[in-house]
Amino acid sequence: MSDVELFDVFVIGGGINGCGIARDAAGRGYKVGLAEMNDLASGTSSGATKLIHGGVRYLEHYEFRLVREALIERERLWAIAPHIIWPLRFVLPIHDGLRPPWLLRLGLFIYDHLGGRKLLPPATTLDMQNDPVAKPLKPLYAKAFEYSDAWVNDARLVVLNAMDARNHGATVMTRTKVIGAQRTKDKSNQDVWSIDLEQPDQQVKTVEAKVLINVAGTWVDKVLCDAVQEDDGKRIRLVKGSHIVVKSLFKHEKCYIFQNADGRIIFAIPYEDEFTLIGTTDEDYEGDPGKVEISKEEISYLCAAASEYFAAPVVEDQVVWSYSAVRPLLDDGASKAQEATREYVLTVQNEESAPNISVYGGKLTTYRKLAESVLEKIGEVFEVRGKPWTADVALPGGDFPPNGYSDQVAKLSRKYPFLKPRHARRLVRLYGTLASKILGNATQISDLGRPFGEDLYGVEVDYLIENEWAKTSQDILWRRTKRGLWMRKDQIQVLEKYIAAR
Repeated sequence: MSDVELFDVFVIGGGINGCGIARDAAGRGYKVGLAEMNDLASGTSSGATKLIHGGVRYLEHYEFRLVREALIERERLWAIAPHIIWPLRFVLPIHDGLRPPWLLRLGLFIYDHLGGRKLLPPATTLDMQNDPVAKPLKPLYAKAFEYSDAWVNDARLVVLNAMDARNHGATVMTRTKVIGAQRTKDKSNQDVWSIDLEQPDQQVKTVEAKVLINVAGTWVDKVLCDAVQEDDGKRIRLVKGSHIVVKSLFKHEKCYIFQNADGRIIFAIPYEDEFTLIGTTDEDYEGDPGKVEISKEEISYLCAAASEYFAAPVVEDQVVWSYSAVRPLLDDGASKAQEATREYVLTVQNEESAPNISVYGGKLTTYRKLAESVLEKIGEVFEVRGKPWTADVALPGGDFPPNGYSDQVAKLSRKYPFLKPRHARRLVRLYGTLASKILGNATQISDLGRPFGEDLYGVEVDYLIENEWAKTSQDILWRRTKRGLWMRKDQIQVLEKYIAAR
């Protein structure tokens, strides 16, 4: 057994929580391994509404601790990843017969003051008879409230955490499935986990770990019962959220949050320059999380809900793309899917020797705090190393001020004057200060390698394959870049042949 690699901490799951835990642990000096059975962010973590927010609607369910923690994290995450996170203003029209204005204003007052807001502007009241933001909407609303939250490129947030984990020494294995884990003795006769990994070539490799972290998201129960063969008594509630993307419904950069008569809310958010993102649905899900997709009923629901507010009806023929994901929430017995708690819960089994920690629930905004909580548990059941450090250290490419995006675009455009403005903006939005690493010594557009369409060139594809675990056109077009929204089938086929040749 002397050639079996031994990790201090082994993480199952390459979503935002798994990669966040791996980053934090590696930065504290633990030897970390992570296995993800598919691509990074291929599940829930790339299927969100893509907001860094406190969750103003969670105040209705008295989730004050969760909202406060998320609001504190909102500006903190913006500061460490200003290339992929940026502030937005949300417009909430006051709809007669739904939540009363006094209740909404009270909620937004609490929202403004609960989480130590410093950089983001406070909530205000809009006169919808005169404000241009009312123009795309039906002329039914006298007033609206406007408040701050932030947007995130969710899939890139996952990849950047994985990259920083690797930068701190972690071993990140994608398309690698944990098929078994059992407690055993290492060569020093210490209790460890023996973990069997099915690799991309179907070969099985065995590694060992002193602590096992189960962050498999929607599969957390399955991993615990099937691979680890233990049961901690907790159960998850699968809640499906679906989104549609249509051509832009409005020209400005603000977002809308709409109340529905059924108590749910939907967002309409500017998306990728030319589109509007509408979502989400919240409904219980009982199928295979790996096969989740939007239903006809959900598309109809989102179109109808948006059409209640927009002057021009939103119809199904306008949908250019849709996506769905399943949130693995802790089953707290809530009667409605939208009322199920977004709090995270950690369980620890066998604290004395070779412990395993399972993670239930959570939300994108609180991933970093969740990781710190897991590291506290590791310190209790294994050993303490290092101190919390991730709050103030930039993610890869994010080493510039929160409001410095425009300056970074200008700097990149001066260095590479052949870039079209849109191309320069996109590269900084995805890679921040690492954009220059991709472009290298290029002095003209032809230096960027093979053109695949929609300002995607060979140098970027090569970078993603070599540095960001991209293996397929799906990884590149939908999780790393979103170029799939524009590219034609024949262009995608050329890209697939290029990847295969590599």
